[in-house]
Amino acid sequence: MKVITFGEIMLRLAPEGYNRFVQADSFSAVYGGGEANVAVSLSGFGIDAAFVTKLPKHEIGQAAVNKLREFGVDTSLIVRGGERVGIYYLEKGASQRPSKVIYDRAHSAIAEASHADFDWDKIFSDADWFHFTGITPALSENAAAICMAACKAAKAKNITVSCDLNYRANLWTREKASGVMSALMEYVDLCIANEEDAADVFGIKASGSDVTTGRIDHDGYKEVAASLAKKFNFKQTAITLRESISANDNNWGAMLYSGGDYYFSKKYAVHIVDRVGGGDSFGAGLIYANLQKMSALDGLEFAVAASCLKHTIEGDFNLVSADEVKKLAAGNASGRVQR
Repeated sequence: MKVITFGEIMLRLAPEGYNRFVQADSFSAVYGGGEANVAVSLSGFGIDAAFVTKLPKHEIGQAAVNKLREFGVDTSLIVRGGERVGIYYLEKGASQRPSKVIYDRAHSAIAEASHADFDWDKIFSDADWFHFTGITPALSENAAAICMAACKAAKAKNITVSCDLNYRANLWTREKASGVMSALMEYVDLCIANEEDAADVFGIKASGSDVTTGRIDHDGYKEVAASLAKKFNFKQTAITLRESISANDNNWGAMLYSGGDYYFSKKYAVHIVDRVGGGDSFGAGLIYANLQKMSALDGLEFAVAASCLKHTIEGDFNLVSADEVKKLAAGNASGRVQR
């Protein structure tokens, strides 16, 4: 089974530890980005995963390619060209101070890519699954058009398509997101969202919940999932449910609407090392579960456990095996030393 993911991989620069930007005199450098994170997770689970993007030919672009290769991702379909790799700056939050992200990704190679850069018939020649996020079409008009071409090509080959809505207010307006994403949703089989995405992008809000206080109402999210599925004819709709106690401590779970039934995972109390990539690791878990033909509930539990583990790992990538995830999903959550 082969999965294709398409999007932007960026250079992430972060002050050491919990320093604020204004305190920093050095920055740690890693690579990451929504669809790249999914590809790395899937590769770690033993799935043949290829990441598609456009990166400059210079050394920074090559370093991003090398990092993906290090974790087993197929980089043979990456187009080389353009002038720059996108950057994002991350300031880790602590206690009641939230994390903060500043983007420096305008005019990146993928944002300025063109239709001619990607031969989707060739890219999808042996693929079973295609994944993208709402971040990629937000990058530029060109990127949105390329996403549409990819979705149409995938559907023409009967390839399953998944999308994580991933609304980013720093990249586009709600109105623009709604128009572009509504058109793309026509081709999506599995839609993934968090507590806020459906409201931000489609105006579908969960009643009885308040993300700022961490109050989650299950019935409200049942309504959201059913509304999304009805509006766009999704086969599966998943919503991650994060109860934010502080920047360091969250309760983490998810729900899945599939085949007319609702499933809720167990809830994990997570002490966060690095929350970036948490949603991507959840999406990778769901893709893996579908490819492995797990039951809806088992697949949901696998995806939530995978994402729980990601919160304990520095960087964007979820560097865990399927066996580690299965042990946690089965109840081995003590964190005791393994000897």
